[in-house]
Amino acid sequence: MANSSRSLRLILTAVLALVLAAALWATIATLRSGIALWQELHDLPVWLQYAASGLIAAVVLGFAWLTWRLLRPRPRKPVVAKAPERAEVQARLDVLAQQRADTEELQSELAELDRRARSEQLYVAVFGEISAGKSSLIRALAAGAAPTSDVLGGTTRAVAHYAGHIGEVELIYADVPGTHEVSGKTREAVARDEALRAHVVLYVCAGDLTRDQDAELHWLRGFGKPLVLVLNKADQLFAAERLALTAALRQKYRDVTDAQVVVSAGGTQTIERHFADGRVETLTRERTADVGALIEVLARQAHSGAAAFEPAREAAVLSRVDARAAELEASLREHEAEAVVAKYTKRAVVGALAAVMPGSDLVIQAVLATGLVRELSKLYDVPVRDIDIDAFVAQVKLSVRTSASLVLAIAGNAAKAFPGLGTLGGGMLHAIAYGLIFDSLGRAVALTLRERHALDRDAAASALSRLLADTSAERLSRIAQYALGNENEKS
Repeated sequence: MANSSRSLRLILTAVLALVLAAALWATIATLRSGIALWQELHDLPVWLQYAASGLIAAVVLGFAWLTWRLLRPRPRKPVVAKAPERAEVQARLDVLAQQRADTEELQSELAELDRRARSEQLYVAVFGEISAGKSSLIRALAAGAAPTSDVLGGTTRAVAHYAGHIGEVELIYADVPGTHEVSGKTREAVARDEALRAHVVLYVCAGDLTRDQDAELHWLRGFGKPLVLVLNKADQLFAAERLALTAALRQKYRDVTDAQVVVSAGGTQTIERHFADGRVETLTRERTADVGALIEVLARQAHSGAAAFEPAREAAVLSRVDARAAELEASLREHEAEAVVAKYTKRAVVGALAAVMPGSDLVIQAVLATGLVRELSKLYDVPVRDIDIDAFVAQVKLSVRTSASLVLAIAGNAAKAFPGLGTLGGGMLHAIAYGLIFDSLGRAVALTLRERHALDRDAAASALSRLLADTSAERLSRIAQYALGNENEKS
């Protein structure tokens, strides 16, 4: 073992010696070539010496520049959301209106889009978390504006607009609710909507950005409109802390925002004076505002005019309206799906009550099941082949057989909840059981079609098993009422 280790060390030493010798030889060869080149240049006429030296320098500098271009970090281009056409959005709203959906708010959004475009005013949304100093910033930017503010934060409940001027251009500052308020989801939606309606967005912060703030900033960037990161309350930071924070924000968000500025919006400051006799005096005084850097940025935007930013603003608003229209469509479709499921559940209950001999194994009624799946597929615009429907129904039969005892037990509990149901015979129990099966089947299929845009048999079967075990009182009461109502009609 010792001889083997010694041999390995000798081999490694020999390899290292060869590498060093090769490096030394290459260095000597390079030096010789350089000396020879120098001598040849020295023997040339002076003008040729300068020309050759310039050529060599140009080649070296060109190589260095190319290396820098290849290795330097490239700024990431913001991904701008692709907006739908105005005609497409309007057509979508018209279809929803024909379906008796409430589209008044969305139509008003489009009307506001047009109104602001005609006004030629530059709208600036002052956006950010609560207590970042947004209202104080507007007070400093727009003389005479007095938006309400509170040291507790979160007092801005709706959008308020304040007019200001830079040169001859009128700017409308929007004081929006602060994000991340307690129980303030609705106000956050109001703030985001106003940010999309604006031409320019000021994102105000009072320190380093949190993960949620970072996500908001990137979300706003996606609409392609001017975005300015404003570090407020700089006068409350130590000089070293302010420099470090400013450098960090600029380094991190230089490719996300169009500008990063540091300001002091002023506002009030409370201080305490302690006297030798033990008295404490509380004083409130105004802090001096320093927003010159921000005014310079806004002046450049104002010089371009509101019309320059109108395409990005229109794209942002149309994207939001289209998204909300899609949510409205999904809600309508969900209500229609519930109606389809209820219709087939009632049919299954009626079929079970009319049967001479109820199916003891609760094998699902295939014809009704096939019709249910087809109607839901048509509702969700998902093409499904008949062979896939048949295979899925066969899979459902197996699931129902394995859950038969559970379904019967749940149906029995539902019957007990209604006086008189339990005395109407075994057919009533099976009718409720069939109702549970079809209600579960319809909801499982609708859920799968909505989320996966396909009839995923495994996902639907999994959802079916979960829903079959659902014993919520509202659901059992509803299905039992189907059975009781049909029985009362017969009597």
